[in-house]
This record gives sequence, structure tokens and C-alpha cells, in this order.
Amino acid sequence: MHKLWKILVVDDEAVNLQVLRDILSDTYALVYAKNGQEALAAARRHRPDLILLDIMMPDMDGYELCRRLKADTELGHIPVIFVSAMGAVDDEARGFEAGAVDYVAKPVSAPLLRARVRTHIALVDQAAILDRLCVAGEYKDQETGDHVRRIGHYSEMLARALGWGDDACRAMGLAAPMHDIGKIGIPDRVLLKPGRLDAEEMALMRTHPERGAAIIGTNGSSLMRLAASIALCHHEKWDGTGYPRGLTGTAIPIEGRIVALADVYDALLSPRPYKRPWSRDEVVDYLEDQAGQHFDPLLVPLFLKAVTAEPPHTNGI
Repeated sequence: MHKLWKILVVDDEAVNLQVLRDILSDTYALVYAKNGQEALAAARRHRPDLILLDIMMPDMDGYELCRRLKADTELGHIPVIFVSAMGAVDDEARGFEAGAVDYVAKPVSAPLLRARVRTHIALVDQAAILDRLCVAGEYKDQETGDHVRRIGHYSEMLARALGWGDDACRAMGLAAPMHDIGKIGIPDRVLLKPGRLDAEEMALMRTHPERGAAIIGTNGSSLMRLAASIALCHHEKWDGTGYPRGLTGTAIPIEGRIVALADVYDALLSPRPYKRPWSRDEVVDYLEDQAGQHFDPLLVPLFLKAVTAEPPHTNGI
């Protein structure tokens, strides 16, 4: 049987490694490590899709190993599930604070572990699909990969300012870069035209939100549905003058209102063939002026407080 997904299993007890092997080896390719240093080396060598991690290990415990993994620019994206006999609420809280996405208590329930692993592998796959679609869009559009990734960064930042949970914030960061994927369906003569679009060309350009939602689809996971909603709604305006549906106020999904701010903020700061980059003061003044017209008036001050706390971008994030 071909095994597409690879899991790194980290535990200092051979009997625990065998238990996890018995549960998962029929479906997944497994790699093993018995301590923190072995695990870091194995993660770099094998690039697993998921890591199952014990807490109580000699030399480096699971919390510290998880923190090191998350701090590594090449490994930080790999989801970590703690599998531990330390099942107190405080233990779980420390695990999530260290960067884990889930926590499974020992003795392990085989159906539960399989379900948790399947869920997180699916999320990894969906995130990879969204990222590759973003890359495809970059080949078509003039906008850079740095731009779409900054949209994810700013959107996640605003979600956190709104007090959303970690999972929802990360989902915004993954889904927001898909906002303009519908431009794949716009002919180059329109998309890449250096001058002003005429009425017919503008009407065609304004179909890209609906095209984007259709490309992503609305029948998949919550993450994919979020990305489809963003693609469809990010050109709606608070006062109802946006497109494609002319929604007003809170009838515009919150994710669309978030990405509308992030997109315009970054676009105005960025140089384009048809315009100079605006200064941040100019952009701040514009967003404040457009609060209640283009943008949700409650989001604008939260967004500006968050983004002005970090330096403006120049090249990349």
C-alpha cells in the first residue's frame, strides 16, 4: 500500500512507539525518534506532515522541543500533537502555549487518535492547496507573492485584534491570500492592460470575485468555505457601493470586511506601474476618511492600531 503522508513519532519509551505504530502504520509512513535532538534531526531530514510528541523525555522535554520546532523557519509549519500521560488541564494549556494543535491523553484510544491525525493531515493538505493556488494566481497577475502573503499577515493580525481564537486567526491567515484567485479567469488583455479599463473591460474585471469563489468551491471544509467567502466578498463596501452583490454594513461577512482593509492598505503602500507608493501617513488618512464608506468603521481603528505598531513593508513582509 502506498503511504502518502509521513508522521514523526517522538517518545523515549519503546513500548509507546510500538503502540502508535500498531495504530497508524497501516495508513501512514512513520519515522521515529527517542529524544529531542533526534526529533529535530529527523524533522529536518524527513519533513513530516505531522509530529506526534511525548512530553516527559530526558534532556529536552516535549514542551521545549515543540517551542524549538515552532521557532524554526523551515519546520514551524508542521503541526504537533502531544500524546502524553500528563492529562491535567494545566498540562494541556502548556502544550497549546508551546504551539501544539491538539492533545491526546495516554492510554491512547486508537479510534480517537486516528480521527485526530486524519483531521490535522486534511488541514495540512488544504493549506498546501490554498498556497499553490496563490502561486498560480501570482503567475497570472502583476501582484507579487509578497503582496498576497502580506494580506494573510494583516488579516490574521486584525482577527487577533478582534479577539478571535488561535485557530480562527490562523485560518484567516491561510485563506486571505486567496482573495484575488478569480483573476486567473480574467483575460490577459484586460488583467495586464497598462492603461485605464473601459466600461466593458471593467465589467469583466469585476467578475473576478465570483470566479474566485467558483474556483475554490463552497462544498469543502470550513477553511475552503472561508477562502471562497473572502474571494467573493472582499470588494464589497460598507455603504453598499461595492461589488459583486452590493452588500451593505454587517451583511458583508466579517472575513470580507477584514480582507478589504488589508488589501487596500497594502496596495496603497506598494508601488505599481500606474502609481507611486503612498506614504503610511497618507494611507492612514485615507482609511480613516473611508471608515463608514468603504470600510467597517469599527474595524478601521483596530486595524490601524495593529499595523502601525510594526514598521511599514518595503520589500516583502
